[in-house]
Amino acid sequence: MKDLKSLRIVFMGTPDFAVASLEALVKAGCNIVGVVTAPDKPAGRGLKIHESSVKKYAAEHGLKLLQPPKLKSPEFLEELRSLQADLQLVVAFRMLPHEVWSMPLMGTVNLHGSLLPQYRGAAPINWAIINGEKETGVTTFRLQHEIDTGGILLQESFPIGLKETAGELHDRMKEIGAHLLVRTVKDLIAGNIKEIPQELLQPGVELKSAPKIHTENCRIDWSLPVETVFNLIRGLNPYPGAFMIMNEKMLKIYAAEKELVFPAVTEGDYETDGKTFLKFACSNGYLHLKEVQLEGKKKMKIEDFLRGFRFEGN
Repeated sequence: MKDLKSLRIVFMGTPDFAVASLEALVKAGCNIVGVVTAPDKPAGRGLKIHESSVKKYAAEHGLKLLQPPKLKSPEFLEELRSLQADLQLVVAFRMLPHEVWSMPLMGTVNLHGSLLPQYRGAAPINWAIINGEKETGVTTFRLQHEIDTGGILLQESFPIGLKETAGELHDRMKEIGAHLLVRTVKDLIAGNIKEIPQELLQPGVELKSAPKIHTENCRIDWSLPVETVFNLIRGLNPYPGAFMIMNEKMLKIYAAEKELVFPAVTEGDYETDGKTFLKFACSNGYLHLKEVQLEGKKKMKIEDFLRGFRFEGN
């Protein structure tokens, strides 16, 4: 019978979100026989070589590291097979081919940042906030052919703060998810998990998706209710940022406050004293901008922005 120290685990992940899970597994005493992450790539203005957060953690802790350019390459598949993993764990990584996720005897388990089957896709944290959800959660499930559709293992739900941003929720969720993943491994070893097909959950309820965020999703429509615009701003903070166009330049808005008073100006028009406040009219109120970033400039508080900005229309 396997235990945490003898169960051979291969971990797959790339960003900071995944590091929390890998660290929790290591601290729990799991036997991580290999870590798979993205290849190094040039990034930034100087095109300096960027290493993934998972690579940095794995290197610091002496874990065997694999960085395959192609997940179907015979060389990678042979090396992965040589690790003789009993179980593979995936957190914020690429879509895996069948040859990879089906390799271990115990299969491959994924940690997802939503209460599946809701918010399948690449950006569940962002879309939950954009859609004004009051609750979200994390799910562990077994990978299968269709993305984010495998049998549910464990779930944990928690509230979303009324003003919480995607970045803040991300930082909370990565820790909650890390603990859920460790618990999943322990319960799988003990045989305490009953896998539940997703189609048996929330029958008859409309499923919301979480596709990758594109530029067209980020542009503010001031004709919408102030609550909707407010949720878009916090759901895209810190990345990629909700934006509007002012003086033919992109203005990203990172923080704002709501004022539910019927606007005295047309939707999309603004009011300002030129010093301390700038607010835009929505369909049912105003949105006071608090933190912004003009194209080519640094992020700044609204008072600093107003000090140097000349209004020429919006």
